[in-house]
Amino acid sequence: MATSNINLKDPKYYFNRELSWLEFNYRVLHESLDERTPLLERLKFLAIFSSNLDEFFMVRVAALKQQVQANVIKLSPDGLTPSEQLITIRNRLRPLVKEQDHLFEYTLRSLLIAQGIYLINYVDLDQEQRTYLHQYFEDYIFPVLTPLAVDPSHPFPYISNLSLNLAVIVREPDTNEERFARVKVPQVLPRFVALPKELRHQEDDQTALWTGVPLEQVIAHNLEALFPGMIVQECHAFRVTRNADLSVEEDEADDLLLAIEQELRKRHVGKSAVRLEIHTSTPESIKLRLMEDLELEEIDIYDIDGLLGLKDLFYFMSIPRPDLKDPSWSAVVPTFLQRVKEVVDGNEDGKIEGEGEDIFSLIRHSDLLVHHPYHSFVASVQQFITQSAYDPDVLAIKMTLYRTSGDSPIVNALITAAENGKQVAVLVELKARFDEENNILWARRLEQAGVHVVYGLVGLKTHTKVILVVRRESNKMRRYVHIGTGNYNPKTAKLYTDLGLLTCREELGADLTDLFNFLTGYSRQKSYRKLLVAPFSMRDRMIGMIRREAEHCRNGGSGRIVAKMNALVDSPIIEALYKASQAGVKIDLIIRGICCLRPKVEGISDNINVISIIGRFLEHSRIFYFHNGGDEEIYIGSADWMTRNLSRRVEAITPIDDPNIAKELQEILGIMLADNRQAWELQTDGSYIQRYSSDNGPEQSSQNIFMEMALKSAGNV
Repeated sequence: MATSNINLKDPKYYFNRELSWLEFNYRVLHESLDERTPLLERLKFLAIFSSNLDEFFMVRVAALKQQVQANVIKLSPDGLTPSEQLITIRNRLRPLVKEQDHLFEYTLRSLLIAQGIYLINYVDLDQEQRTYLHQYFEDYIFPVLTPLAVDPSHPFPYISNLSLNLAVIVREPDTNEERFARVKVPQVLPRFVALPKELRHQEDDQTALWTGVPLEQVIAHNLEALFPGMIVQECHAFRVTRNADLSVEEDEADDLLLAIEQELRKRHVGKSAVRLEIHTSTPESIKLRLMEDLELEEIDIYDIDGLLGLKDLFYFMSIPRPDLKDPSWSAVVPTFLQRVKEVVDGNEDGKIEGEGEDIFSLIRHSDLLVHHPYHSFVASVQQFITQSAYDPDVLAIKMTLYRTSGDSPIVNALITAAENGKQVAVLVELKARFDEENNILWARRLEQAGVHVVYGLVGLKTHTKVILVVRRESNKMRRYVHIGTGNYNPKTAKLYTDLGLLTCREELGADLTDLFNFLTGYSRQKSYRKLLVAPFSMRDRMIGMIRREAEHCRNGGSGRIVAKMNALVDSPIIEALYKASQAGVKIDLIIRGICCLRPKVEGISDNINVISIIGRFLEHSRIFYFHNGGDEEIYIGSADWMTRNLSRRVEAITPIDDPNIAKELQEILGIMLADNRQAWELQTDGSYIQRYSSDNGPEQSSQNIFMEMALKSAGNV
C-alpha cells in the first residue's frame, strides 16, 4: 500500500468519540459481570456505570441535542452529523442498559441473598413486615411528601434533574374520572429502607445480615394516605435527566463568581430534559403524556426492567462484609518520606513541632516522585503544603485548585499560611464541571482569610496541577515545586492513580513563576524553559516529538513511543501517530477511556497497540515516553491528548530529568503493558477484548503489583 497517497483525515480511520466513551463505560459494567470481582464491588461498578451515564446524558447528549436544535450539520471526525450520533448512541446504549438491568435483577440479587443480604420487593413482604413499613411511612416518609395534581388548574410540575418520581393515576369514586398526579421520591431519605433485625429474613435459624425495600415501593404501597377519598388506580416510577452544563458568557460577566453562582441555581432547577427512564410496565398512555410534557421523543426514552437509578447501589458498600469487597488498602509512606517530620501544630512563632527532617531538605537532596494511591498523599503533597504554611522561611505559596474535597485540609493550610503572613495566591477554577459550587465556597473562604484568589482566564479552564513555594535559604531564594497529574484532593487521591514530582530545579521554578504571572496578571508569556504548556506549545511539542521518532526510523534507526492518558481525541495528534506508525515507530498507548484512533489498520496503524486498564482504582496519571534514538525523554503532567486540553485549557507537562525517576516511570509503563487481569485490547473494529491470564501466563494485575511495590518501598514486606 502506498502510504503517501492515503488521506489520513478520512473518517474511516477515526472512532466516534461518544461511542468510544460508551465502550469505556461497558468496560466498567463488565467489572460487575466479571465473577472474579467481589460481590459488593460488583454492585459498586453497577453504580459507577449508572452515575457515568447520568453525566454522559447531562453533558454529551445534551450538547448533541442542542446542536440538532441549532441545525448544526458539521461532521465529527468519523463523519457523523449530530443527529446520526444521537441515533448511534441510542442503538449502542439500549442493549447495555438491558444487560445492566438483567444482571442486577436476575443475578446479583440472588447472589446477595446467598450472603444474607435481602433487597426485596414490597409485594414479597409478609404482613408483619408490611405493618412495620406502614408505620415507618407514616412517621418518616409521609411528612416530607408533596403530591402534585396535574389538571387544567394545575400545570404539569417541573421535574428536577435526576429525580426519581411516581406517576400516579387516581380515580374519583363519584364520577369515575381519572386524574394524574406526580409524587417525587424524596432524595433526603435513604433510597433503601432497612427492616429491624427482628423482621429480617431467617435462613437456617440465622438472621439475615440486612433486609430492606426500595423507598419508592414503600411510597407506592401507601399512596392512599396522600389521596384520601380517591381510589389509587396505578403508579409507575420514572426518572428524568436534564442538560446540566453551565453556559457562562465570561466576556459579559463583571463578576465571574456571581455569574457562575447564578448558573448553578439554574442547574439545580435544570434545563431541558434529555432522557426519560421508565419501567417497562408503564402504560403507553402515561409514557406519551410524560414525553409530551417533558418535550421528549422516542429516542430519548429508556425502558428499565427493574429498579431505576442504580447509582444508589453505592449504599451497599456500607454493609460490613469485608469478605465481599476488595482487600482494604491504605496508602503507605515510602522510606524516602519516612524521615520527614510531620506538622503537629504551629505555635505562635511559626515553628514546626515534630522530629526528623523538613521536606525541603529531602527535595534539595534529589527529586521525589510520588505515586498515588499507593504512596500517601497526606504524607507527601499535603505535608509539603502544610509545612510550607508553617515554615518561617517560606515567603510565598502559589497553587492551582481545580477540584478539592469539601473539608479540604489543603485549603485550611493555605488559610493558615496567609494568617502567618505569607504571600498566598490560589487560582481556583470555578468552571470545574460539577465542582463549581464547592469551589465557590472555598474561594470565598480563602478570600476572607486574605489569600489572593483568581479565577483563571477568559475562555480557558485552568486544569494544570502545580504548586510553587518560595523559600529564603542562606541569603538566597529557592523555589520548590510540585507538578502533578491529579487534583489536590485528599479523598480522590485514595481512589485515583496519579503521579507527582517534587523538585527544586531552577528552570522548573522559573517556569512556574512565569506561568503563575500569566495566570494572575497581564503576562503574555508563551515560551517556557522546560515545561510544555497548553494552549501554547504543548500540541506542537508533542507532535514534534512524535515526528522525531518517525525521522529516526526513516534514517535507519528505531522509534518507540509509550503514552498513558485518560483519552485520545485530538485529530492532529492522531494523524501524527498514524504517520509515525507508517514510518515504523512502535507505539503503545494506555488509554483508560475515549480513544478515537483506530489501531492495527494495514498501512495506517499496523504498529500501534492500544490497551485500557479498568480496576479498583481509576487510572488518571499521564505519562509520555519517547525513545529519541536512545536519548530517552519522559514526561508527566495534567493533559490528555484531547482538543480541549491542548487548545482550551491551561495545562502543564514536565520533563523528568532525574534518571532514577525516569527509570521508575518506565517500569510503571512496562508493568501496565504486561497487565493480563485488568487490561483490555482495542480492536480495529472499535471493540475491546479483555486479556486473561490463562492465555498470557500467570495473572499480572498492574494495580496489585503497584500495591506490592509500595509496601516494599515502605519496608512493610
